Amino acid sequence: MLNMNFNETIVVDTSQQEWEASPMAGVWRKPLACEAAEQGHTTSVVRFEAGSSLSAHTHPLGEEILVLEGVFSDEHGDYPAGSYLRHPPGSSHKPFSEEGCKIFVKLDQFDSDDNETLCVDTHCSEWLPGPDKLQVMPLHEHGHESVAMVKWPKNAKFQPHRHFGGEEIFVVSGTFMDEWGSYSAGTWVRNPHNSEHFPYVQDETVIWVKTGHLMPKTSQ
Repeated sequence: MLNMNFNETIVVDTSQQEWEASPMAGVWRKPLACEAAEQGHTTSVVRFEAGSSLSAHTHPLGEEILVLEGVFSDEHGDYPAGSYLRHPPGSSHKPFSEEGCKIFVKLDQFDSDDNETLCVDTHCSEWLPGPDKLQVMPLHEHGHESVAMVKWPKNAKFQPHRHFGGEEIFVVSGTFMDEWGSYSAGTWVRNPHNSEHFPYVQDETVIWVKTGHLMPKTSQ
Protein backbone atom coordinates (compact mmCIF):
# COMPACT_ATOMS: atom_id res chain seq x y z
CA MET A 1 0.00 0.00 0.00
CA LEU A 2 1.04 3.60 -0.60
CA ASN A 3 -0.44 6.74 1.03
CA MET A 4 -3.66 4.98 2.07
CA ASN A 5 -3.94 6.67 5.47
CA PHE A 6 -6.62 9.26 4.72
CA ASN A 7 -6.20 10.90 8.13
CA GLU A 8 -2.88 12.51 7.20
CA THR A 9 -1.88 15.25 4.76
CA ILE A 10 0.07 13.95 1.77
CA VAL A 11 2.14 16.15 -0.56
CA VAL A 12 3.95 14.72 -3.59
CA ASP A 13 5.85 16.84 -6.13
CA THR A 14 5.56 14.57 -9.16
CA SER A 15 8.24 16.56 -11.01
CA GLN A 16 10.74 15.10 -8.52
CA GLN A 17 9.55 11.49 -8.91
CA GLU A 18 11.17 8.95 -11.21
CA TRP A 19 9.00 7.23 -13.80
CA GLU A 20 8.28 3.58 -13.07
CA ALA A 21 7.61 1.05 -15.81
CA SER A 22 4.10 -0.42 -16.02
CA PRO A 23 3.46 -3.99 -17.21
CA MET A 24 2.79 -2.59 -20.71
CA ALA A 25 5.73 -1.44 -22.86
CA GLY A 26 5.84 2.31 -23.41
CA VAL A 27 3.52 3.15 -20.52
CA TRP A 28 5.12 4.71 -17.43
CA ARG A 29 3.71 5.92 -14.14
CA LYS A 30 4.36 7.88 -10.98
CA PRO A 31 2.29 6.34 -8.15
CA LEU A 32 0.72 8.70 -5.64
CA ALA A 33 -1.61 6.40 -3.70
CA CYS A 34 -2.44 2.75 -4.21
CA GLU A 35 -4.27 0.01 -2.38
CA ALA A 36 -2.62 -2.97 -4.08
CA ALA A 37 -0.44 -3.75 -7.08
CA GLU A 38 -2.39 -3.37 -10.34
CA GLN A 39 -5.84 -3.17 -8.73
CA GLY A 40 -8.06 -1.28 -6.31
CA HIS A 41 -7.91 2.37 -5.23
CA THR A 42 -5.11 4.03 -7.23
CA THR A 43 -4.04 7.61 -7.91
CA SER A 44 -1.12 8.25 -10.26
CA VAL A 45 0.37 10.24 -13.10
CA VAL A 46 0.74 8.08 -16.20
CA ARG A 47 2.77 8.72 -19.36
CA PHE A 48 2.11 7.02 -22.70
CA GLU A 49 4.94 7.04 -25.21
CA ALA A 50 3.88 7.69 -28.80
CA GLY A 51 2.15 4.61 -30.20
CA SER A 52 1.78 2.86 -26.83
CA SER A 53 -1.39 1.31 -25.46
CA LEU A 54 -2.95 -0.60 -22.58
CA SER A 55 -4.93 -3.79 -22.93
CA ALA A 56 -8.72 -3.60 -22.63
CA HIS A 57 -9.77 -3.41 -19.00
CA THR A 58 -12.78 -2.74 -16.77
CA HIS A 59 -13.15 -0.12 -14.05
CA PRO A 60 -15.00 -1.87 -11.17
CA LEU A 61 -15.46 1.42 -9.28
CA GLY A 62 -14.84 3.94 -12.03
CA GLU A 63 -11.99 5.92 -13.55
CA GLU A 64 -11.33 9.67 -13.48
CA ILE A 65 -8.78 11.31 -15.78
CA LEU A 66 -7.37 14.79 -16.38
CA VAL A 67 -5.25 14.91 -19.55
CA LEU A 68 -2.17 17.02 -18.78
CA GLU A 69 -0.20 16.81 -22.04
CA GLY A 70 -0.63 15.37 -25.54
CA VAL A 71 -3.67 13.41 -26.71
CA PHE A 72 -5.13 10.44 -24.80
CA SER A 73 -7.36 8.10 -26.83
CA ASP A 74 -9.53 5.03 -26.61
CA GLU A 75 -12.03 3.33 -28.92
CA HIS A 76 -14.57 6.02 -28.03
CA GLY A 77 -12.56 9.10 -29.02
CA ASP A 78 -9.50 11.33 -28.76
CA TYR A 79 -9.02 13.59 -25.74
CA PRO A 80 -6.46 16.43 -25.94
CA ALA A 81 -4.73 18.14 -23.03
CA GLY A 82 -7.30 19.78 -20.78
CA SER A 83 -9.86 16.99 -21.17
CA TYR A 84 -11.57 15.80 -17.97
CA LEU A 85 -13.06 12.30 -18.22
CA ARG A 86 -15.20 10.13 -15.95
CA HIS A 87 -15.84 6.46 -16.72
CA PRO A 88 -18.48 5.01 -14.35
CA PRO A 89 -18.30 1.78 -12.35
CA GLY A 90 -18.35 -1.27 -14.60
CA SER A 91 -17.21 0.62 -17.72
CA SER A 92 -14.38 -0.67 -19.89
CA HIS A 93 -12.10 0.61 -22.63
CA LYS A 94 -8.78 0.08 -24.41
CA PRO A 95 -6.68 3.27 -24.07
CA PHE A 96 -3.78 4.32 -26.29
CA SER A 97 -1.95 7.41 -27.51
CA GLU A 98 -0.74 7.94 -31.07
CA GLU A 99 1.40 10.99 -30.28
CA GLY A 100 2.04 10.37 -26.59
CA CYS A 101 0.40 11.92 -23.55
CA LYS A 102 0.54 12.44 -19.80
CA ILE A 103 -2.53 12.03 -17.58
CA PHE A 104 -3.52 12.37 -13.93
CA VAL A 105 -5.71 9.36 -13.21
CA LYS A 106 -7.76 8.02 -10.29
CA LEU A 107 -9.04 4.43 -10.36
CA ASP A 108 -11.73 2.61 -8.35
CA GLN A 109 -12.76 5.53 -6.16
CA PHE A 110 -16.37 6.19 -7.23
CA ASP A 111 -19.46 5.51 -5.17
CA SER A 112 -21.23 2.53 -6.73
CA ASP A 113 -24.18 4.74 -7.75
CA ASP A 114 -22.02 7.49 -9.32
CA ASN A 115 -22.87 6.52 -12.88
CA GLU A 116 -22.26 9.67 -14.92
CA THR A 117 -20.08 9.35 -18.02
CA LEU A 118 -18.38 12.67 -18.59
CA CYS A 119 -16.04 14.34 -21.08
CA VAL A 120 -15.29 18.04 -20.56
CA ASP A 121 -12.81 20.11 -22.58
CA THR A 122 -11.66 22.49 -19.87
CA HIS A 123 -9.92 24.69 -22.46
CA CYS A 124 -13.32 25.50 -24.02
CA SER A 125 -15.62 25.46 -20.98
CA GLU A 126 -16.78 28.60 -19.23
CA TRP A 127 -15.13 29.98 -16.11
CA LEU A 128 -17.64 31.21 -13.53
CA PRO A 129 -16.98 33.96 -10.97
CA GLY A 130 -16.01 32.53 -7.60
CA PRO A 131 -15.25 34.00 -4.17
CA ASP A 132 -12.31 36.36 -3.62
CA LYS A 133 -11.86 37.00 -7.38
CA LEU A 134 -11.25 33.31 -8.12
CA GLN A 135 -12.71 31.70 -11.24
CA VAL A 136 -14.33 28.28 -10.99
CA MET A 137 -15.18 25.65 -13.60
CA PRO A 138 -17.49 23.03 -12.03
CA LEU A 139 -16.85 19.54 -13.40
CA HIS A 140 -18.83 17.04 -11.34
CA GLU A 141 -20.91 16.64 -8.19
CA HIS A 142 -22.21 13.54 -6.47
CA GLY A 143 -23.29 13.34 -2.85
CA HIS A 144 -20.67 15.14 -0.76
CA GLU A 145 -18.14 15.05 -3.61
CA SER A 146 -17.45 18.11 -5.75
CA VAL A 147 -14.85 18.42 -8.53
CA ALA A 148 -13.77 21.65 -10.25
CA MET A 149 -10.98 23.56 -11.91
CA VAL A 150 -10.09 26.77 -10.06
CA LYS A 151 -8.15 29.67 -11.57
CA TRP A 152 -6.37 31.95 -9.11
CA PRO A 153 -5.42 35.44 -10.36
CA LYS A 154 -2.09 36.96 -9.38
CA ASN A 155 -1.80 37.69 -5.64
CA ALA A 156 -5.17 36.11 -4.82
CA LYS A 157 -5.89 35.00 -1.27
CA PHE A 158 -8.75 32.78 -0.11
CA GLN A 159 -10.18 32.96 3.39
CA PRO A 160 -8.96 30.38 5.91
CA HIS A 161 -11.32 27.41 5.75
CA ARG A 162 -11.89 23.85 6.90
CA HIS A 163 -12.14 20.87 4.53
CA PHE A 164 -15.31 19.03 5.48
CA GLY A 165 -14.85 15.67 3.81
CA GLY A 166 -11.25 16.47 2.88
CA GLU A 167 -9.65 18.13 -0.12
CA GLU A 168 -7.47 16.87 -2.95
CA ILE A 169 -5.53 19.17 -5.29
CA PHE A 170 -3.43 18.71 -8.41
CA VAL A 171 -1.57 21.88 -9.43
CA VAL A 172 -1.92 22.22 -13.20
CA SER A 173 0.02 25.47 -13.64
CA GLY A 174 1.62 28.14 -11.48
CA THR A 175 2.33 27.70 -7.77
CA PHE A 176 -0.28 27.12 -5.08
CA MET A 177 0.62 28.15 -1.52
CA ASP A 178 -0.62 28.00 2.04
CA GLU A 179 0.88 28.44 5.51
CA TRP A 180 2.31 24.92 5.29
CA GLY A 181 4.23 25.17 2.04
CA SER A 182 4.55 26.03 -1.64
CA TYR A 183 3.30 23.61 -4.32
CA SER A 184 4.52 24.02 -7.89
CA ALA A 185 2.90 22.67 -11.07
CA GLY A 186 2.66 18.89 -10.95
CA THR A 187 2.24 18.72 -7.16
CA TRP A 188 -0.49 16.53 -5.67
CA VAL A 189 -1.88 17.46 -2.24
CA ARG A 190 -4.41 15.48 -0.20
CA ASN A 191 -5.76 17.05 3.00
CA PRO A 192 -7.92 14.98 5.38
CA HIS A 193 -11.43 15.54 6.71
CA ASN A 194 -11.67 18.69 8.85
CA SER A 195 -8.14 19.88 8.04
CA GLU A 196 -7.66 23.66 7.73
CA HIS A 197 -5.47 26.05 5.76
CA PHE A 198 -5.14 29.59 4.39
CA PRO A 199 -4.37 29.28 0.64
CA TYR A 200 -2.97 32.00 -1.63
CA VAL A 201 -0.88 32.54 -4.76
CA GLN A 202 1.64 35.06 -6.02
CA ASP A 203 1.25 34.33 -9.74
CA GLU A 204 -1.73 33.11 -11.76
CA THR A 205 -2.32 29.48 -10.85
CA VAL A 206 -4.74 26.79 -12.01
CA ILE A 207 -5.62 23.77 -9.88
CA TRP A 208 -7.85 20.74 -10.20
CA VAL A 209 -9.61 20.29 -6.87
CA LYS A 210 -11.91 17.69 -5.33
CA THR A 211 -13.64 18.11 -1.98
CA GLY A 212 -15.97 16.14 0.26
CA HIS A 213 -14.86 12.65 -0.86
CA LEU A 214 -12.66 11.78 2.12
CA MET A 215 -15.35 11.45 4.75
CA PRO A 216 -14.53 8.98 7.54
CA LYS A 217 -16.50 5.78 7.07
CA THR A 218 -18.37 6.34 10.31
CA SER A 219 -19.52 9.79 9.08
CA GLN A 220 -20.97 8.64 5.77
